[in-house]
Amino acid sequence: MEAVLAHLRDAIERGEYAIGDKLPSEAELCRTLEISRPVLREALRALQTMGLTVSKTGKGTFVVANAVEDPTFGDYAASDLLEVRRHVEIPVAGYAARRRTPENLDHLAHLLDRMERETDTTAWVAMDTLFHLAVAEAAQNPVFRRVIEEIRDALARQSAFLNELGGRREQSNREHRAIVEALIDGSEHDAVEAMSHHLDRVETTLTDIVRSPNAGTNTPTEGEFQA
Repeated sequence: MEAVLAHLRDAIERGEYAIGDKLPSEAELCRTLEISRPVLREALRALQTMGLTVSKTGKGTFVVANAVEDPTFGDYAASDLLEVRRHVEIPVAGYAARRRTPENLDHLAHLLDRMERETDTTAWVAMDTLFHLAVAEAAQNPVFRRVIEEIRDALARQSAFLNELGGRREQSNREHRAIVEALIDGSEHDAVEAMSHHLDRVETTLTDIVRSPNAGTNTPTEGEFQA
């Protein structure tokens, strides 16, 4: 999927498909690139998340931008989402270190163990959002949990995007482990630092995806893809 996405993104950014153009049909793209329809659809969804295209039911996919600026996850732009996460989840981690209960720690440890064993991206993403909800619950303030609930769908979409295109899962597991260890130790400072580092890495990966399309790499040509 990453190769298909890179190919289509490069074609858009080079002007092969200009703003307002309709991309070839799914059947044509699958035939030309020799890929399966599920792989193509994943790549098309990623293009839309990046803000390069829009999909119109019954009409096809149209180019609306020739450069990636700020991906959108559900109802929220990536920059807005990250800004709010920094202002909410970092202090929440500190509160959680001071207020967590044994039940909170057991729940987080169980979630983390499952995430580290999970190989299915969809299942892992679902647990990723549960993990951040669980940290908010450990802060013992229902308002924090409500805020995370509000952005839960966007968090899931962002998590899936970063895992598919940035290979974030193993690194994220390590960052989550550091957060849980800080909560177990009851260290507000370490919890704040661990959550800050986690969000820094999220931002770095997102920035790399947005700013590094194909520069200096060989873009796959027609027939080089495998279904």
